[in-house]
Amino acid sequence: MLCVCSNTTYGWQDNMARLLLFGGKGGVGKTTTSSATAVWLADSGLRVLLVSSDPAHSTSDSLGVEIGSEVTAIDGVEGLWGLEMDPEAKISSLLPKVGSAMEKMNSSKGLGGLGMMLDPSAKDEIADMKGEIKTSDMVLPGLDEAIAFDELLRHVEDPTWDVIVFDTAPTGHTLRFLSLPELIEAWSDRLIRMMRISGGIRSMMFGKKESDAMKEELEKFQRRVLHVRRVLSNDEITSFTLVTIPERMGVNETIRAQKSLQEFDLPIGGCLVNRVTPELDHPFLEKRRESELQRIEELKESLGINISTMELFDTEVVGIERLREVGQFLYGPVIEIDSGLGPHSIGSVLHHEVHRGMTKELAEDTERIYLHYPGIKRDELSLRSEDGVLFVGLNGREKPVKTSVPVKASQVNAKLEGDILRLDIPLNDL
Repeated sequence: MLCVCSNTTYGWQDNMARLLLFGGKGGVGKTTTSSATAVWLADSGLRVLLVSSDPAHSTSDSLGVEIGSEVTAIDGVEGLWGLEMDPEAKISSLLPKVGSAMEKMNSSKGLGGLGMMLDPSAKDEIADMKGEIKTSDMVLPGLDEAIAFDELLRHVEDPTWDVIVFDTAPTGHTLRFLSLPELIEAWSDRLIRMMRISGGIRSMMFGKKESDAMKEELEKFQRRVLHVRRVLSNDEITSFTLVTIPERMGVNETIRAQKSLQEFDLPIGGCLVNRVTPELDHPFLEKRRESELQRIEELKESLGINISTMELFDTEVVGIERLREVGQFLYGPVIEIDSGLGPHSIGSVLHHEVHRGMTKELAEDTERIYLHYPGIKRDELSLRSEDGVLFVGLNGREKPVKTSVPVKASQVNAKLEGDILRLDIPLNDL
């Protein structure tokens, strides 16, 4: 049985970033920064998932390890996994029932055998109605971002990850996703109408099951998108680091990005100005550095947040060992993060407060498991067991929780305290 403990405050619930996002315009070094962060965190003893939504798939190039659309362990870094989103993902992968309905509507056999029962004027009328709706109306604006962030949410909801580092696509893609909830309602209305046009007669004869199933799927998807935005705007869960370069275009883009991100209440943890010209005794380089320092001062005045800098390296940063060098510059020497939930304060040039997603305590007759579920609501949570395995569900997505003994859910004492689900599992008499 789940119960909520009210008026309870725990020190380890404060400012516990779980999701570290790095964003900016293309080509400024956000993949290097996010990859170096992920390697440093994993070397410090955390279970880290590095996710990229950039269609260029430069994360594999940065790590020097091939990763793909499935979670992949990164050779050479214990505790680090990588995932590159599939840019060719289709709507059917996100909303199967909606995708199927759209395919049927587009098919010349959309009415099936029923078309043979209609006189020519009726078929012409249906064809005209289809023509009224533009093909563009069938496309969800920001669909690729929706797929990426929905996949990201699935991992954020999985407490077996301690920290998720997200190398986002260029900032504009992120901003387009954040406006998605407002677009879904109008978009779903168009889809419902299209389905009625292509299958309305069939629905009248055989029931509204297909239409109702699609509506339900769209509603669930909208709730998930809203959950993502709730997570992204929670500064106890998410930290967004802007990455830029000390040039006019990079500075202008960063200032615009900050204003847009603030409109959606995205917590901006800081800004890293990358590829600053080192201080060298050469007229050309001195002049360039002077110009860059002016751009950095403009950023400081405009952003009002912590601005960090990283000088241009003398060779390109590719491969895990080079990323470790960048990580040590950004966060200092690798430390062994203790086994507590946290928060754990890390970093010198860049700073984050991170924590673990799951910890366990063993007593004489009880195993106590703490699971962190960012942005959780009680009615989104479920608990069940099957063949001695305990499953915790969030928004209908279940994950098995490894326990020391076989478990019956009815005998587990579960309490939700803020974002932390505490499970007390009796070790005897199960």
